[in-house]
Amino acid sequence: VQLQASGGGLVQAGGSLRLVCAVSRRTLRTDVSGWFRQAPGKEREFVASIRWSTGSTYYRNSVKDRFTISRDNAKNTVYLQMNSLKPEDTAVYFCGTSKYPSPMPDWFDYWGQGTQVTVSS
Repeated sequence: VQLQASGGGLVQAGGSLRLVCAVSRRTLRTDVSGWFRQAPGKEREFVASIRWSTGSTYYRNSVKDRFTISRDNAKNTVYLQMNSLKPEDTAVYFCGTSKYPSPMPDWFDYWGQGTQVTVSS
């Protein structure tokens, strides 16, 4: 399984970005696709995830009212629409796949290469 993340960039606070994660194939072990982020000197943290089979979504509290995760089953693609971005959202964003929903990165088996999101104040 290969994942390709894209869509990052530089944006001013209050702006928006849409991240895209293309998944090469889906299996029983990849029913969940999620986004994590990692800022310099910090651990990788959960942002949002979605279950392919049910469409159920999960969010970290600090992004719940600003970010929206969605999927396109036909394209095997997951999106993360990020609105009202804040400087503290600055990080490298990674997409990954897991068999079960979890906020723990260790539960995710496959990862994309990461895309940089920088929010200026």
